[in-house]
Amino acid sequence: MFLSINEMQLGKVRFNETFAPGAIDFFDPQLRQTAPIIATGAAQLSEATLEIAVSGQFSTTMEVACDRCLEPAPFPIDASFGLSYRPAAGAPEAGESAIAGSELEVGFYEGDGIELSDVLREEILLLLPMQRVCREDCKGICPVCGQNRNQADCHCHPQAADDRWAGLRNL
Repeated sequence: MFLSINEMQLGKVRFNETFAPGAIDFFDPQLRQTAPIIATGAAQLSEATLEIAVSGQFSTTMEVACDRCLEPAPFPIDASFGLSYRPAAGAPEAGESAIAGSELEVGFYEGDGIELSDVLREEILLLLPMQRVCREDCKGICPVCGQNRNQADCHCHPQAADDRWAGLRNL
């Protein structure tokens, strides 16, 4: 759904959209959307600054390989959001510049508005955990034989590959 400035000049634009799995490209082949994204909210335009305020909530389930055992792990997401977008012409120039804490939640747009799918993609990617594990007590895979330790114990004994202090053991 395209949130158009022309429509927002007439008033607040409400949305109640459902994005089927695969409708939004997350630019990560390992990340899969397994449930529809259901998003509701509104967008409005500040006539004076042409700043677009988008707020609402969404829910979905994403699936990605566990960082420890490589098995698919579901990540349900149910969140609300509130973002502001300013015209790209007012964006700071490249380089370092100090920003106030209130400007951390500000994005920039070009053209006649913003695409809701782009807003949702950004929010979902930011809400996924940095370390993606299927469960807290995941044992991972064996570094010797590759067996998933959650399914069976392999009884392997990993050898130290680089034992620089081995010479001191003989003293």
